[in-house]
Amino acid sequence: MSEIRRISLGVEWLDYALQGGVPRGTWTLITGEPGVGKSILCIQAVGASVDAMPVVYVSTETRFYDVVRQTRQFGIDLSDAVSLTEVLTGKVKEVKSNLMIIDLFGLARQYRELLKAGEEGGEKARAKSPLSMEVVMAAIEKAYEVLGVTEEGGKKDVLVVIDSLAPLWAHAPAMARLITYRLRQRLYRSNVTVIMTNQYAPTTGMTFGFGAEHIADAIIHMWFDSVETTKEIRRWLIIKKARLTNHYRKAMRFDIEPGKGLVLLEPGIDELRKWFESNSKGRVSNE
Repeated sequence: MSEIRRISLGVEWLDYALQGGVPRGTWTLITGEPGVGKSILCIQAVGASVDAMPVVYVSTETRFYDVVRQTRQFGIDLSDAVSLTEVLTGKVKEVKSNLMIIDLFGLARQYRELLKAGEEGGEKARAKSPLSMEVVMAAIEKAYEVLGVTEEGGKKDVLVVIDSLAPLWAHAPAMARLITYRLRQRLYRSNVTVIMTNQYAPTTGMTFGFGAEHIADAIIHMWFDSVETTKEIRRWLIIKKARLTNHYRKAMRFDIEPGKGLVLLEPGIDELRKWFESNSKGRVSNE
């Protein structure tokens, strides 16, 4: 059996907990309450990969330039990122960056061109929402095309980040499972690794939109201790499942620090490194 290639999440201790990173070609879902650190984890994963492979970053809640500014808080420079909007409108003629960002606000301008909403039968075609699944998939496929990601996959690794899934079915949470199945079916490539986030509602104990977890190969769940009880912010993370790889099975407490991102508080990094060394012979593919 060939060795599993892995993609770094940009957080050393979390890579250790996943035997060296997420397996290439898998889909990872990060769940948690607002503010717990899901987007920051995504940013760190992008920072770890962007020099080694094409990256498509889909932001449904933050504008393109805000994404770039936020990365600087954690010592990651993505200033050469290109917005798909600027490619479609001709502002960028030649894409030299490995990073393509698709944002909700840009999609509002992109969808007409992506879906070619024109004149049909003498009447203007009915405009689709920029958050419709057809628009989101068309935008990602266009980014694939610009970055040279082929239908058949290939040897070149690609990272796709979708932050977050929740707005895609805000109008119909019951459709979450169907929407995510369609997303995976249409966008799957053997060389494409996908990281997605989804909101977690502490009031119900469930992610927003039932069924999104079913398409994920791995689930990383993040949560806060009750602030009413602790009188301080305490963040935790646990790997709930991971196909194709063994993983650390205990909760890990972490904090978020400027310039560093996700910082492990407990257990100690030595424990995770020891677990990694005793359970894995692999390496993170884009170290």
